[in-house]
Amino acid sequence: MQAVGLGLDENDYLSCCGSTKWAKEMASNSPFPNYHRALSVSKQIWLNKLDINSWLQAFSAHPSIGQTNAPSHASQTSAQWSRGEQSTALATATGSKLQELAEWNARYMEKFGFVFLIFASGISTDAILAEIKKRYTNRPIVELEIASQEQMKITEIRLTKLFTSKKNISSTTDRNTTVARNAEEVRVNVIGGHVTAAPDTLSGTSIRNSSRTRPPITTHVLDISRGYPASGIEVILEIWKGNQPRPPFGTTNSPGWVFKGSSKTDSDGRSGQLIDIVDDAEPGIYRLSFNTGKYNPNGFFPYVSVVFEIFESQKKEHFHVPLLLSPFSFSTYRGS
Repeated sequence: MQAVGLGLDENDYLSCCGSTKWAKEMASNSPFPNYHRALSVSKQIWLNKLDINSWLQAFSAHPSIGQTNAPSHASQTSAQWSRGEQSTALATATGSKLQELAEWNARYMEKFGFVFLIFASGISTDAILAEIKKRYTNRPIVELEIASQEQMKITEIRLTKLFTSKKNISSTTDRNTTVARNAEEVRVNVIGGHVTAAPDTLSGTSIRNSSRTRPPITTHVLDISRGYPASGIEVILEIWKGNQPRPPFGTTNSPGWVFKGSSKTDSDGRSGQLIDIVDDAEPGIYRLSFNTGKYNPNGFFPYVSVVFEIFESQKKEHFHVPLLLSPFSFSTYRGS
């Protein structure tokens, strides 16, 4: 399918992300009115419509860090962009550093089964080596989530390049100057956003200003003891509406908690819609509860509750609350 405005098809999108399903979904949603709408749809597809196999397919289109030869199934454009993204690492590498990096790439691949993925633009070899050594200690399911986030960063910058190149081809000389200047601003915003901005924002221009494509609160449960997503877990979302401004510590059954929504995790460990898709999340204190006892009757936790607060200044943001679960431990963090 072709995006009429910019002449983009599935092969163009495959240069940005090696998942054929992602590329087909992007093409079917084309044409996009602007880059920011394309980026928003891209995130929705990656997080909500792709399974792990599609993620792994995308990862496989990347060469190992430090190598200039892309996989045979990667497009010529993708291979060219990979070389550019690794240019800083290659320019700062000595022969011994490249050898050490190759050894760590092999260790990583042997442990996790996919290539070490990192948003490499502007990063030195020493910094990449430090990151791969640090991430090598992760559990496979945790590392899969991190690699997914790195792929999203790479996809964002490549969408910028794709939109820039197509606009330049179809524009007059005068318009080319303007488009190139705007594209350079977008590139700076994208890179800067990964360093300084909250998830779902770009420095200077915020995705929060556009309509949401998913609810402001989502969750994802990963069974780190078994190494795969936890499906079929009942999830309940509540908000605090009690007489006190905050729920009292140590009180779990207070009548101040008000039901917002419930769902079950799917085969990819993601919950269904827990709250309406609205532009502004309601500020307040929320509680996400997971029926872990039903999922694993022999586990230590009959249920797990996570309490967090959304402030007035954060109501435009997206809050993804993953749960990393094992029979005798759990952890969570704010994801993207």
